[in-house]
Amino acid sequence: MQRVLMIAYHFPPLAGSSGIQRTLRFVRHLPEFGWSPVVLSAHPRAYERCADDLAAEIPAGTPVIRAQAWDAARHFAIAGRYPGFAARPDRWISWWLGAVPAGLAAIRRHRPAAIWSTYPVATAHVVAATLARLTGLPWIADFRDPMAQEDYPTDPAQWRSFLRVERAAIARACFSTFTAPGAAESYRERYPQRAGRIVLLENGYDDEFPLPSAGGPLVPGRLTLLHSGIVYPSERDPTALFTALARLRRDAPQAFARLRLRFRAAGHEALLDELARIHDVAEAIEILPPIGYRDALAEMAAADALLVLQAANCNAQIPAKLYEYLAARRPLIALTDPAGDTAAAVRAAGIQAIAPLDDAGAIAALLARFVAAPDEGTLASEAALEGLTRRERTRRLAALLDAAVADPGPGASAGAAQ
Repeated sequence: MQRVLMIAYHFPPLAGSSGIQRTLRFVRHLPEFGWSPVVLSAHPRAYERCADDLAAEIPAGTPVIRAQAWDAARHFAIAGRYPGFAARPDRWISWWLGAVPAGLAAIRRHRPAAIWSTYPVATAHVVAATLARLTGLPWIADFRDPMAQEDYPTDPAQWRSFLRVERAAIARACFSTFTAPGAAESYRERYPQRAGRIVLLENGYDDEFPLPSAGGPLVPGRLTLLHSGIVYPSERDPTALFTALARLRRDAPQAFARLRLRFRAAGHEALLDELARIHDVAEAIEILPPIGYRDALAEMAAADALLVLQAANCNAQIPAKLYEYLAARRPLIALTDPAGDTAAAVRAAGIQAIAPLDDAGAIAALLARFVAAPDEGTLASEAALEGLTRRERTRRLAALLDAAVADPGPGASAGAAQ
């Protein structure tokens, strides 16, 4: 059994991030495939919100090292402002100061054969690059989603910092992994000299996903559409959805009366409240607080339908939540650009209930069709679910770790992120 040092900011007891599950399930399943994880994460003070519901899911005996870390926005701010250098590439760059010595100590003690780090906290890649340079260990950089994008980050200095980290990671890492085909392909085009080392490694769902609920409906007498997770104002802009509800209320009041939209742990509750007020559809909206991970899965399995929101500016991304939605085996409605990776994944599952997130007319028509025939074009095929489990994704990661140890490639001697 070889060891791997896994550098992940998103790890229990952090609450409210779907990214936790990617690392947590890799940690759980890697020993089946010959790899024993050692986790290097951040001190809980760096997290805005903590919860204990996932602590028991960390496999017993897994070394978890929590290096000193602070959030610049909360710990270094004076009158709401903090120095820019304390937030480049992100607000948790202070983690690097604690994680490098902690990582070196972990490497001396546990003698891992490889390093793995995961974005979207870019500092994780900065830590990994430093440790890989100092120790010579092969490194896999898990980007998940694109990093330095055309319009993100919006701050020019931070964007340049992201680009430096990205370039150094792609150059040095044995493999760079992405969760969506469009992201992987765009990076192969951006870095053609490393194209063979840029790999698709999708998200997945738990093998132990709860069976569909045998209980009653979430809201008796209504068809409840559930959106579980954060509603980003840009990347998952719900404005057209609320406009569509208003149209449905005007043009098809009976269909409107049967619908209830439940937003669980949306993170932007004020935005949803305002949209419901503006469009006069508050009676059809539920805005509920976060619940534990297992409770959230059970709620998905009990919903009348599950709702995906993904804007066209995220066409090279697939929400991790989609795989859990598919595993729930409930009707699914996707409001997303038909040309994007999310729509492609939905269609590959056999689901045709797709409308552009910014097209209120198409959304209203889709909702009316759903009310008339909830199961028509909304259900995934059982065959499509094969191979989508996190255990199978972990098998692929273990194979990449094996390959990285056997052949680190020319990138292993490249410089580290600065």
